[in-house]
Amino acid sequence: MSYKTMVVNLAVDANPAAILNLATELAQRFDAHLIGLAAADVPPLVATGEGMVHEGKVMQNQRLEIEKRLAELRELFEKLVPPSVSSEWRQHVCGPTRALGLAARSADLIVTADGGENVYREVDIASVVLGAGRPVLVTAANAEHFLSKTALVAWKDSREARRALSDALPLLAKANEVVVATMESGFGEDVRNSLADIVVFLEQHGITARSEVIIGDTDGGKLVTFALSIHADLIVSGAYGHSRLREWAFGGVTRSLIDESGISRLLSN
Repeated sequence: MSYKTMVVNLAVDANPAAILNLATELAQRFDAHLIGLAAADVPPLVATGEGMVHEGKVMQNQRLEIEKRLAELRELFEKLVPPSVSSEWRQHVCGPTRALGLAARSADLIVTADGGENVYREVDIASVVLGAGRPVLVTAANAEHFLSKTALVAWKDSREARRALSDALPLLAKANEVVVATMESGFGEDVRNSLADIVVFLEQHGITARSEVIIGDTDGGKLVTFALSIHADLIVSGAYGHSRLREWAFGGVTRSLIDESGISRLLSN
């Protein structure tokens, strides 16, 4: 298995150099086509002394500012991605989460930095993970390289975890060490059998892995602490959540991983 097409999301208000370097290295590692993407939108309402109103001239100026920034990002993308890497550029004046969801249909893997709360200029990681139908690699803050030294697979015998494991196989195959860990209050036969099956599954894909049980209740902070203790530079996890009244409701581990910026995370639903 491999990733043949990747899309890298560039935030309009951030310096793209670090994530572009990381995405370029990944594209070279997998001989993949790299799609550069940037998007931002004009808020439909603007504040004036008389309240929130539509103001044509203000909105037009904001659109021009966005188009100027998108052009700058395109220039940087074409400058920083070497000709040896197959690549293309896409840009949109629309919400970045929507733009990334549209681009996901063309890609095997989404690469993005952490998002934010400004839906007009920042991607909503939660919505992308649960809506794109593709694995999402959320890079560690300001990471310029993807090291692939130690990968932690957060295992739970569920559909989401199985999907994430399969989606991560190309990255796991490049890692020096793979640890499959599950969080359980007890260490029974079912847990042992589940972990053993996953270790065998990975071996059948040419990946050597060891298993660990983190004793205690399921807790995202405990998982991150364990990841740090083994010096993991990647956490692979299924994303558990659902949409309610157009807002994502998550389990504690998924929310902790979305909020964690010190380690790269591959999340899949």
